[in-house]
Amino acid sequence: MSDAPVRVADEIRRATAQLAAAGIDSARRDAEWLMSHVLSCDPGRLIVIDTIDDAHVREFWTAIDQRARRTPLQHIVGTAAFGPLELAVGPGVFIPRPETEYLLEWAASAAATMADPVRIVDLCSGSGALAIGLATLVRSARVTAVEIDDAALKWLRRNVSEAPSGVRERLDVVAADVTDADQIGRAIPAGSVSIVATNPPYVPLRSEVGPEVDHDPARAVFGGDDGMSVIVPMVPVIATMLAPGGLVGIEHDDTTSDAVVDCLRAHGGFDEVTARTDLAGRPRFVTARRVG
Repeated sequence: MSDAPVRVADEIRRATAQLAAAGIDSARRDAEWLMSHVLSCDPGRLIVIDTIDDAHVREFWTAIDQRARRTPLQHIVGTAAFGPLELAVGPGVFIPRPETEYLLEWAASAAATMADPVRIVDLCSGSGALAIGLATLVRSARVTAVEIDDAALKWLRRNVSEAPSGVRERLDVVAADVTDADQIGRAIPAGSVSIVATNPPYVPLRSEVGPEVDHDPARAVFGGDDGMSVIVPMVPVIATMLAPGGLVGIEHDDTTSDAVVDCLRAHGGFDEVTARTDLAGRPRFVTARRVG
């Protein structure tokens, strides 16, 4: 048996091949990320680390085997990057996607134009990505995160409790159904909110999704046959909580931008209804302003 040192670059190369064979498009990036996780270093430092000991080799290949079985990378490392945040995630909570950062940026920019006090509500908060991200970026804002699922609430409360001082104190967690006007009304006074940002369940049931999505709770992913089963009843609840001139941003499926626009216009309580796209031109979210 050879006692030759195990080279980091060789292990990453082999792992990349295994992940690529498993159908993972980001095979090289994931292999590097898992190696940096095992070695507790930034991925950019891997280039200066030459060898790896046997214990770390075993840990690395355990992680690679999990990823090859399409366990989400975030579940393996226990965290997900989102905007300025590193959030704790795992089974039972939706993994925040980079696409939702467009909504985060829009809401933060909108809040910067508003007079204090700014009150923001994140509906269907999940891990707290939008709520904590907005409390971090908008230093004067009071942010309420609303979530109904018990498993997701555990992750949400953990992430809020681990937020930095100065952010944590401006965050509130509410356990409520975002489509139930009475529940929301007991927690959030009518006409008191400046901005609502929401990434609700919106994938139509018959849509094809990747293997990693199977690890997300279905309740956080699917929005009925048409992807609108949460959005439609949520709109009048949003209208009630928003102050005149308040803004809402709703993330949606690629196929339902027009449906979300129509829903907001049909309500009658919104103007400036705008469909927004990401940098690739894909429909991403819809914004609107609450009329007086």
